[in-house]
Amino acid sequence: MGNVVKQGMNWQIALIQSDIALGQPELNREHLEQAMELAMSASEKPDVLVLPEMWNTGYALADLEQLADPDGRDSRAWLSAFARRHSVHIVGGSIAERRGERMYNTMYVFNRLGENIGRYSKIHLFRLMEEEKHLHPGEENVIFKMDGTLAGAAICYDIRFPELARTLALKGAKVLFVPAEWPHPRLNHWRTLLMARAIENQMYVIACNRTGPSGQNDFFGHSLIIDPWGEIIAEGGEDEAVVRGVIDLSLVEQVRSSIPVFTDRCPATYEL
Repeated sequence: MGNVVKQGMNWQIALIQSDIALGQPELNREHLEQAMELAMSASEKPDVLVLPEMWNTGYALADLEQLADPDGRDSRAWLSAFARRHSVHIVGGSIAERRGERMYNTMYVFNRLGENIGRYSKIHLFRLMEEEKHLHPGEENVIFKMDGTLAGAAICYDIRFPELARTLALKGAKVLFVPAEWPHPRLNHWRTLLMARAIENQMYVIACNRTGPSGQNDFFGHSLIIDPWGEIIAEGGEDEAVVRGVIDLSLVEQVRSSIPVFTDRCPATYEL
């Protein structure tokens, strides 16, 4: 096929807002693939597909030794093949991944050729869902290049830590991808935090949240595509859906030139 790079600054985005069956990786993969095929059947084919957090197992944390994907092998093979078959970038949400004796919440990213161009493990573990008892935190922030544009990764709880998004923006990221399992009653926090990360970093924020009940939690969807002004381009409801939107990457530099936040930073005054 050769190295496929899209010309122009517009990306068609499709967020796969899906329910997740607790502790059933094969069923979840089949369910997501149906939705991904539906997304790719549109007349305007997506340039980027985005999946939700922990789509392979959900929060079956106590059973991860048996359920987590060893080194992400099965998930990577499936996502790579889909990306290559459809010539689409995939931000693979995140999976429960086992590396040796440790479990991680890990995002894999693939380009149009099915090449793995990014791996990010969630840095900030969410104590309210006891992630820290079962998962090992990631230790590195990650950026990757899609069709020549730098993008960064965050997962769910990470968005409460503005330092991470700012670090990625300072490294050149123009887009922040955020897979999540974010439940009621914190819908207002979800929307406000994502818009804040977009506004303060003058970047696109593209967030895919799961939907449906699981245990004591009810996940509300409301996947979002937000532009560098903080304006909402697309937003899902609470049901399963393919949430679509178009982003114009040239807007990032327009916004950053209009209000020169990065030029006007005074980092020496921020030190503790």
